[in-house]
Amino acid sequence: MKNLRDYVALTKPRLNFLALATTLAGFYLGSSGPMDKTLLLYTLLGSTAIAAGCGTLNQWLETETDSLMIRTQKRPLPSGRITGPNAFWFGMILSIVGVGLLEFKTNDLTALLGLCALVSYVVLYTPLKKITSLCTVVGAIPGAIPPVMGWAAAQNQIGPGGWTLFAILFFWQMPHFLAIAWMYKDDYRRAGLPMLTVVDPEGHSAGLMAAIYAAALIPTTLFPSYLHMAGAVYFWAALVLSLAFLWQSVLLAKSKTLREAKSLFWMSITYLPLLFIIMVIDKR
Repeated sequence: MKNLRDYVALTKPRLNFLALATTLAGFYLGSSGPMDKTLLLYTLLGSTAIAAGCGTLNQWLETETDSLMIRTQKRPLPSGRITGPNAFWFGMILSIVGVGLLEFKTNDLTALLGLCALVSYVVLYTPLKKITSLCTVVGAIPGAIPPVMGWAAAQNQIGPGGWTLFAILFFWQMPHFLAIAWMYKDDYRRAGLPMLTVVDPEGHSAGLMAAIYAAALIPTTLFPSYLHMAGAVYFWAALVLSLAFLWQSVLLAKSKTLREAKSLFWMSITYLPLLFIIMVIDKR
């Protein structure tokens, strides 16, 4: 049972719950009339398997780095509770099964999006973490794909609605990631990862970028109302939530303190679920 828990931990279940939830939201928003529950089930199963495979292969590639960081030293691979080969094949099987489910049970477009998320996360984002602070921007791409997968599964196209969901997730991730980078900058420095808060330890760049991306969220989150994906209730809720998110990002940019970074982090993980819940409730 303990070993089973370690394999579950490899998949990063808490992180991937967000991917699952946004995939579900994307499917619902993209559906015309009653949802196809069978199609939804296969979409969620495939998306979950791909997300779990991404998390596992990411930890497999970062075993050495994780062993140097206090917050990750107790993970299954650096602690030795699971071997590298076992983790690799576990991640590969999950990834192949996920893409296969989407290919044969949904449509080609959804499977292609899942494959893009997998490749961009494992092949691009993970190695880039050791090279450049721009890895955060690259990592936001696979993180923004899940709701588009849900939308594509329902409609077999992306269109303006799907791209809008992608943009919302993309812009939201940047302040979220930068807050985390500030909170754990000593860990990242210890592991030799050139995150923005390591390259610029004073925090000027991280605070500024968080505020810029939070500002970009305001018009982006209002676009679903323009596209008639959601109504007036969503419009005003999105405006208020996004302005509050921007304000907290500006506070981090001004103060550059751990306290404001933590506040921005907690606001970010409250902001996104609220935004999507209201969008789903107020769907046109």
